[in-house]
Amino acid sequence: MQQISPDGINETPNEGLSFLDDTNLSMVRTRALLFRRLQDVVGLPSSRITPQERHMAADLLIEMLRDVELQTRVRCAKRISQLIEAPPLLLRFLSRDEIEVARPLLQVSNSFNDSDLIACAKAPTVNVEHRILIAQRKAVNEVVSDVLVEFGELDVCIALLRNEGSRLANNAVETLTAMSKTYNELVTYLLKRSELRPSHALTMFWWANADDRKRILQRFAVERLTLLDAAQDLYSRAAADNWQDPVVRKSLQFIERRQRNRAAIEKSPFASLEAAVEALEAEFSLDTIREISFLAGIKPACGAQIFTDPAGEPIAVLCKATGLKRRHLRMIWRGLNRPINDISDEPDAFARASLIYDTLSINCAQTVLRYWNWSLTSAMSPIIASQMEEDENLDFSTSLKTSRLVFGS
Repeated sequence: MQQISPDGINETPNEGLSFLDDTNLSMVRTRALLFRRLQDVVGLPSSRITPQERHMAADLLIEMLRDVELQTRVRCAKRISQLIEAPPLLLRFLSRDEIEVARPLLQVSNSFNDSDLIACAKAPTVNVEHRILIAQRKAVNEVVSDVLVEFGELDVCIALLRNEGSRLANNAVETLTAMSKTYNELVTYLLKRSELRPSHALTMFWWANADDRKRILQRFAVERLTLLDAAQDLYSRAAADNWQDPVVRKSLQFIERRQRNRAAIEKSPFASLEAAVEALEAEFSLDTIREISFLAGIKPACGAQIFTDPAGEPIAVLCKATGLKRRHLRMIWRGLNRPINDISDEPDAFARASLIYDTLSINCAQTVLRYWNWSLTSAMSPIIASQMEEDENLDFSTSLKTSRLVFGS
């Protein structure tokens, strides 16, 4: 038997129904009336109906909705979306329907709770369009955001990040940070979020574009003044202990003002960091790069990441943090055999690196360089490596997550 729209039959009583005899026509009309009456009952204010009756009517309505055409379900969904107290089961049923049916509910209805939205997002019958609508709702809290981000769908993540009414928990931000390595456009959206932490931003720096790198440094390169004040009296205590505690040593090295490694100068074949840079300009050598890293107070792994960066802004950060002059930035650039375009109006990589050098203070540059050195290398220590298989608390290790992301491990 041909499917008939029950809620539209009364408007044109004979149109399209000539194939029905009187008995069948009466049956269709009765079904249409019942369908409308059930919608009326479901929509009654709470002062006129008990919750029990509303849910019973909704249960019956769901059974009827299984057998009606798409446009009828769409009209029903539009009507239900206006209800203040829509039955949860009816909401869940319609929100998992085709996108035309789900759209008015997911866009407008205030009757959804977090559980309903999560169930809809995870339902096997829904697709990315449903999840985009959830991400665009007026208010999306942390638990719903976590579920939406888990699917790894770029359009859903962008909708969520663009929504000023959404809130992101740290877990979602970390997932989005990891995704941004593949989908670089996420960096720009993440940088507009208040939930973004320095660990996220300074990790994304390595794959961010030039404009986003500038924004990251403007927002997250700070001077560590409070940390310096809090740890000032601990340096003498750590020195008295001969710096034997590796945890204390790494943390205080991150905080301290001095950037260059004095101990490395005593062992180096170069008289100073400047001399090593001049040697690099004269002749490229991996050994010289390694020495520059040691003299600059960073580990070779961090130095390798800085010197192999294709854009070059990290080199400007290193030069500023270690007190190297602007001419030394040019020397390193030449030593790495990178082009310098001083004539063109179009800013090249060297021009962008020079701008970073000129606009970043020494203290702020040190903060960034220290964070990179700490986060990229502290997770490689033998102590942490031996604990990786058994210590669940390493899930909270920022340095471990950063090194895995940047180095692709």
